[in-house]
Amino acid sequence: QLQFVESGGGLVQPGGSLRLSCGVSGFTLHYHCIGWFRQVPGKEHEGVSCICSADGSTYYADAVKGRFTISRDNATNTVYLQMNSLKPEDTANYYCAAHTTMYQTMCVLNTLRWYDYWGQGTQVTVSS
Repeated sequence: QLQFVESGGGLVQPGGSLRLSCGVSGFTLHYHCIGWFRQVPGKEHEGVSCICSADGSTYYADAVKGRFTISRDNATNTVYLQMNSLKPEDTANYYCAAHTTMYQTMCVLNTLRWYDYWGQGTQVTVSS
């Protein structure tokens, strides 16, 4: 059974940083693509970033390019999202999600159903 443990959310001032973690159990992380999404109540999920299994390629939404960095630690089966220069509009519940087909060469941020499993989310609030 695939399970996620997300952590790292919290309250931060504008311009600050947070690092989100997504610990995965039930499969070997480096064979699969993992994405980070966010959702504000009343709005649809928004793709933030994803990392591919085959070669570690990374993708970012335009809204976070240059500020967020996705990475993975295969030894601990964990994916991270380093978020710098945070803005109030980054406030949302952040989710990690997994695509279970192995060895994909690219991942997507605009199709939620491409991801098969979802975590419970961690809240990020950017406010002064």
